This record gives sequence, C-alpha cells and structure tokens, in this order.
Amino acid sequence: MSTKDYLEKDYYKVLGVSKSASQDEIKSAYRKLARANHPDANTGDAQAEERFKEISEAYSVLSDEKRRKEYDDARSLFGGSYRPGGGTGAGGFDLGDLFGGAGGGGTGTPGGGERLSDLFGGLFGGRGRSASSRRGADVETETTLTFNEAAEGVTRSFALSSDAACPTCKGSGARAGSAPKVCPKCAGTGHESKNLGGFSLSEPCSECKGRGLVTDDPCPTCSGSGRGKSTRRIQARIPAGVSDGQRIKIAGKGAPGENGGPAGDLYVVVHVQKHPVFGKSGENLTITVPVTFPEAVLGADIRVPTMNGVSVTVKIPPGTPSGRTLRVRGKGSRRRDGTLGDLLVTVEVQVPQNLGSEAREALEKYRAATSDQDPRRGLEARAKGA
Repeated sequence: MSTKDYLEKDYYKVLGVSKSASQDEIKSAYRKLARANHPDANTGDAQAEERFKEISEAYSVLSDEKRRKEYDDARSLFGGSYRPGGGTGAGGFDLGDLFGGAGGGGTGTPGGGERLSDLFGGLFGGRGRSASSRRGADVETETTLTFNEAAEGVTRSFALSSDAACPTCKGSGARAGSAPKVCPKCAGTGHESKNLGGFSLSEPCSECKGRGLVTDDPCPTCSGSGRGKSTRRIQARIPAGVSDGQRIKIAGKGAPGENGGPAGDLYVVVHVQKHPVFGKSGENLTITVPVTFPEAVLGADIRVPTMNGVSVTVKIPPGTPSGRTLRVRGKGSRRRDGTLGDLLVTVEVQVPQNLGSEAREALEKYRAATSDQDPRRGLEARAKGA
C-alpha cells in the first residue's frame, strides 16, 4: 500500500468501525461485509466486486497491528485531510503546494520535485502500489499448410490450452465463502526487493508468488493460485505469402490476463508443404521449365502454368542459355499488401537421351558446320594463370 493510499482512504469507514475498534470487532465487520459483497454472491455486479476489493484492502491493513500503526501514524501526521489533485478545503491542504517548489517541478514529474514515495517511503515502510492487473502469457502453437494455402492465405481453427482464471473460485484463489487479502509481505505489489549490495533486484514475492493476494482458506481446485487450465478454440487468419518455418504473431489471442489485465499474444509456427512444380523466392514464385535445344537456340513461345491454373505464354529469346531466369510480372503469389508478386521462370535445356537416325545425322552435320567454335577455348590457359 502506498503512502498516498494511507492518506486518501479511510479504512475504518470502509469497514464501518471506530478508530478504537478491537481486532475482534474489525474481523467481525470484515466477515459480514465480505459475505455480502463476495463475487460469488453477486455475479456480474461490478460495483459489488469493487466494494469487495476495498473491504479486503481495508482489512489487510487494519488486521495487521504493525501496518495499522503505520496507517494511523500517517493520518495523524497530516490530520487525515489530504486532498488529491490540488486545492484545499476546510481543514485540508495540498501536498503539491507543500513540496511543489522543491526542485522546480511537481510531484512525480521527471526532472522535477521528489515523488511522495521518495519523501515518505522510508517513514512508512517503503510500501509500493497495491496489486495490479497482469498481462496473460503468450501461447505458441504450429500448423501445416499446403503450398497454395501459404501463397493465398487461409483461416485456421486452433484448439489452445492455456492459463485462465480458476473456474471454481473465479480467480480469487479463495474457497467459496471466504476472501483473499492483500499479501502482507509485499503489500500487494506482487514483488519484493532482494539486496545485492550496491543495488537491489526485484523478483516475484515468495509469499504470494507474484499475485499480490494471499488467502487463509485456499480454493481446493487451484490450491489458492487463482489460476487453472482453459481449453478453447479460436479462428485465426494466416496471411498470404508466409514461408516455411515463419513465426506469425496474432495479437491478443494468447492466455487471458489476470485482474483485468490484457490477454497475451498467440504465436503460430507455420510449416509449408512442398509443391511438385512451384517454389518460392522472397515474395515471388519460381518454376523451372524444360526447353529443347532448338527452342533455346532459335527462340520460341512456350506455355507456362501459374498458381491460379491459367497458363501464360512466355517468349524464349534466341540463344537463351540453360539456367537463365525470365520474369513474368504479376503472376506470382499474393503479397501481404494484397498485390501479386512475379513468376520467375528458369529455363533448363533438355538433352535428348535417345536419337533417331535422322536426328543423329542432322546433329552430325551441325557439329561439322560449327567445328570452328570451341566454347572451351582459353580455359586451360586461364586455369594455369590463376
């Protein structure tokens, strides 16, 4: 609990007891109010839930003799009349007026005056903020897509198992009819400082395991953790153009948060099956097309398939070497922005394995006609020079 909470909140008024009330009177008042405002008895009533939190917070301070004394001392020091947000009323004052001139800035402002927690933290035990909401954990799963699904994008259904509020205690960690209280060790912050000599390290509180709340009568289902396992099915869109092994982030689809905190994220590792014809290079599709020797030498117009099933005509220029890649714009897979990538066509000159007598005779004539052309001329000299 922070010093500001001590000054702003009247815990005696919350529980409806006098400042001289005994521990038995405080406990009796708390039990009566907790039963009347417990979330189990007021399903869907946000006001009752908020009231229950206030009651639990008040009891956590007043039921602890040491913390009650700190609270009483704090309110006695300032007359119990601190008014937040500036301005003074009858008998009240504004701490901003009292300390605003120190350091040339307001309280809690970077580069300005000291914060109230710095000024009074040591006096009241240095207690931090009350328990706050926590973000849900990230969840990872995987899926396998066909090549076409990865190229065009697809919506998939996922069965996810993750942490969620315990279904028995609704996340309170307490058995039905009882209520949790603010952890006395960390004052509800969920963490504690470990002194390492020249500096301190913040780590989850060993008493409440980071929840900020503890219970004397824990829920039998979750043993007081307030958490359980939840299995749910969600629909998620895998965008177009994903690659094999890519990790896709789907925001807000992970484990639910705690105490109203945001959900974590879902990460989907994508596995893409190979296609018998097409491949992928960045945002473009690739295909290797066999051509005959005459087509490569003399040039030709050939038909090449595309992903959408409609073939396109590609012009092979005369003298095209094996391995040359030609680009067909706008005939590739869909990019993330909705536009289409290109189709990269790689030419592979096929060497015939069996020749008829007529074809062999023609090739013999061709070899004789081009005998003065030696594609390896100078190769040995360059090799020796290197």
